[in-house]
Amino acid sequence: MPRPDFTLLADFVASVCVAGMFLAVLANFLAARGARRFRERRSVVATFSMAVFGVMLVLTIRLGAGAVAAPPHGAVYALRVAGLAAMLGGLLYNLWGRVHLRGNWSDHVRVYDDHFIVRDGPYRFVRHPLYASLIWMFLGASAAYLNWLAALETLLVFLPAMTYRAALEERALEGRFGDVYAAYRARTPRFFPRPSALFRAGDR
Repeated sequence: MPRPDFTLLADFVASVCVAGMFLAVLANFLAARGARRFRERRSVVATFSMAVFGVMLVLTIRLGAGAVAAPPHGAVYALRVAGLAAMLGGLLYNLWGRVHLRGNWSDHVRVYDDHFIVRDGPYRFVRHPLYASLIWMFLGASAAYLNWLAALETLLVFLPAMTYRAALEERALEGRFGDVYAAYRARTPRFFPRPSALFRAGDR
């Protein structure tokens, strides 16, 4: 059975992630109230539907559906520690991405008249840091709580939803910026960074 103290630690990390994401999204909504001109395509994959999935994941973990009762040996401990690291790392990466995205954020697929391509900070490694970091956090939670069903939900429901939303944004950005965005798209992965890129961060 999972160690009680480790479960409490996972609960604490999860609470920090939830609170951090809530405050970050709230700040984005408040900052996006300006009178800027834009073109928008509404999508079913937006903040609300992402939050609904998050609630579903929490319920899966809390109800114990898919929980694995593994013996507390070193490999299991290492997996849970890696899960916690993915959760915290995902939160920090998400906040980093929001800082660099600046005024380009929107709940739906929106291209502003003064839009610009973001290629610095976390955008050097993946094209969609905000979506990528959520995937990392959810997979991390699955590992930290030893829950195979939560991992399956992330891979079969959330990952395809993020892929769909990212594809909509990329079509809109390529329609606006043409070959400039196409070149960025060709050299930068969508959600998972190439290991080699981490060592060449200073080259960009």
